[in-house]
Amino acid sequence: NNIKGTLAIPHPYGRLQFGPDLELHFKTLIGTGSNPNVAAAVVIGIEDGWAKRVADGIAATGKPVSFFGIEGHGDTETIRRASKAAKDYMQWASELRREERPLKDLWVSTKCGESDTTSGIGANPCVGNAFDKLYEHGVTLVFGETTELTGGEQLVAARCRTPEVRDKFMFMFNRYQEVIDRHKTSDLMDSQPTKGNIAGGLTTIEEKALGNIQKIGKTCMVDGVLDKAEVPSGPGLWFMDSSSAAAEMVTLCAASGYAVHFFPTGQCNVIGNPILPVIKICANPRTVRLMPEHIDVDVSGITRKEINMDQAGDKLIEMMFRTANGRLTAAEALGHREFVLTRLYESA
Repeated sequence: NNIKGTLAIPHPYGRLQFGPDLELHFKTLIGTGSNPNVAAAVVIGIEDGWAKRVADGIAATGKPVSFFGIEGHGDTETIRRASKAAKDYMQWASELRREERPLKDLWVSTKCGESDTTSGIGANPCVGNAFDKLYEHGVTLVFGETTELTGGEQLVAARCRTPEVRDKFMFMFNRYQEVIDRHKTSDLMDSQPTKGNIAGGLTTIEEKALGNIQKIGKTCMVDGVLDKAEVPSGPGLWFMDSSSAAAEMVTLCAASGYAVHFFPTGQCNVIGNPILPVIKICANPRTVRLMPEHIDVDVSGITRKEINMDQAGDKLIEMMFRTANGRLTAAEALGHREFVLTRLYESA
């Protein structure tokens, strides 16, 4: 934090993980360092080997990166060496200049949070309207939140472009149902919908799912399916198998290379991310009035019948351009950052 323009992203995991859980750990860290919003990376680990593994993965993208292990050097010496590398990278990055790029080069992700009755009729379809417009321009898009599609999964399956995509989507969805069965619970009543969702007027996971699906618009087709932190192979709308927890999902989107995130919210989840700007969209007049410092795009005019959905979608796209060109989101301006790694199972 003493080097202007740098940002530390600490995490508590890595040790005694194994198999697919460890692979996802490395994939997420490498993807985070490789994200286009990151100019250069400094990787610090307890030992050289694993720090080098992350650094090598980032270096494969052509991004400047250095790594340092604490063992054999001590923490103060490691801080000194890593700070020197960060300072050099910062000076190098300070001379980079923005270049005009086609819209299709911008990757946009979405996930909603603290949904209420205004989400499914306002903020979520506003994102869907924007997605339909961006899809036509060849933008790479992604949605996820596997459990929050429960009861509406067949609607998503019907939007899959090919039978192969549909089969892969249903495989991912059914994996979560198997987790529920394995843990001897008949449903998601303790977590889906959340207590906040219920307080906001949502009654069942099926109702929440129908509102959630509004984010993928009316004309987009699901062109492919991604596993967690997987990088898409081309443009279009992708589904990522992911947790519905906001911080986990946004972290995975950043690791997959997405550069801007649309976050529709009803009662206002204040989430931010260290490298992926989170644009919060809200259609709840009460939330906009009580928590305006957290809202980037106020579309409460939808619920007051002052603007239509097409106007709301255009408003969101305008904010997307402003954010891509350097405007800080509310979370960035407030310094709110969450980086949460997804775990597949317990450590050894």
